[in-house]
Amino acid sequence: MCFRYLVGFARLGIVGALSNKRLKLAARCRLWNESFFSAPRLKRTPLGGTRRTRSDGVRILVLGGTLFLGRHIVEAALARGHDVVLFNRGKHNPHLFSHIEKLRGDRDGDLVALRGRRFETVIDPSGYRPEHVRAVTDVLGGAIAHYLFISSISVYRDFPPHRSFDEDAPLAEGDQGYGALKARCEDMLEEALPGRVARVRPGLIVGPHDPTDRFTYWPRRVARGGSVLAPGRPERPVQLVDVRDLAEWCVRGAEQCRVGVFNAVGPRSTLTMGQVLEGCATVTESVARFKWVPDEDLLAAGVKPWTELPLWIPESDSRVGGMLLADNRRAVAAGLTFRPLADTIRATLQWDRREGAAGHDLPIRVTPIPPEREAELLAYCV
Repeated sequence: MCFRYLVGFARLGIVGALSNKRLKLAARCRLWNESFFSAPRLKRTPLGGTRRTRSDGVRILVLGGTLFLGRHIVEAALARGHDVVLFNRGKHNPHLFSHIEKLRGDRDGDLVALRGRRFETVIDPSGYRPEHVRAVTDVLGGAIAHYLFISSISVYRDFPPHRSFDEDAPLAEGDQGYGALKARCEDMLEEALPGRVARVRPGLIVGPHDPTDRFTYWPRRVARGGSVLAPGRPERPVQLVDVRDLAEWCVRGAEQCRVGVFNAVGPRSTLTMGQVLEGCATVTESVARFKWVPDEDLLAAGVKPWTELPLWIPESDSRVGGMLLADNRRAVAAGLTFRPLADTIRATLQWDRREGAAGHDLPIRVTPIPPEREAELLAYCV
């Protein structure tokens, strides 16, 4: 538990009595301050957090938890011995996690199941409208000691070409579009729960159970062999994070009550599109031949970046050319680690061959170019 809050809540009669063990742990917490509720809040560094041992089970509410990142977060939390409760509509994969408590409801007005409940940490991988996030904080109120919100690098205002950006870059304004809505969710949470929020901003999340096809296309396509249309330059930098690495890091953040803002992208060092495709070829033992087509030729042919050719963003695009250049040093310093790319490719392809995302009809799923269109483009551009 986030002991600095727990002790204060107990003194205010909000939670029950604490065990001696937890009181002693709270007393040792380096961030605990006897005047916490009476003195002005001290600004905490982004890497701050209350440390607890793995043996201290945390009561975690996961909003969603059965689709992609949420699913992996639940699995990681259970593997680390935590008490996990789900709140969702029961729409996606309701058969999962039958042995844990599931609260049914809808963030769009039906939060009755959350009333009177208390959790040490809320992990929110599904919120993208500020009114939905606000509804949760209103219902749970003082019962939230720590809130970990999965935001997005889309919150930033723009992504100039060939320029990296960190967590202090300007955010999107207004309330139109996915990125702006995520930014408003962040603002609302900081207002409602000052000093208790972790704002995690991933880029492209990849791995098993990904319903979007935004990465899975490449291992699948390279495994098929033949001439592969490869977009842009092989040296073009790309970023992605394995969902399993991100999920475990989020759970450890809940254990530590980590707060602050983090660009949760990977890997630690530069990764290029050429390395991604060569990695796919190595893992699949494919004899695919990569035909690199310049950005301008693909644009002239009407190819849609990111959706028809996943992981492709034209480097010269004045608005989003630098979207895959996020500075992740803060997240790395806070313990985010990255498994080898080959592991990600292999696990993704194994899952795709076993079950894949064919049954998911979601607006976030992309539609990569079919083989016939790829052949036409290769004939036209190469």
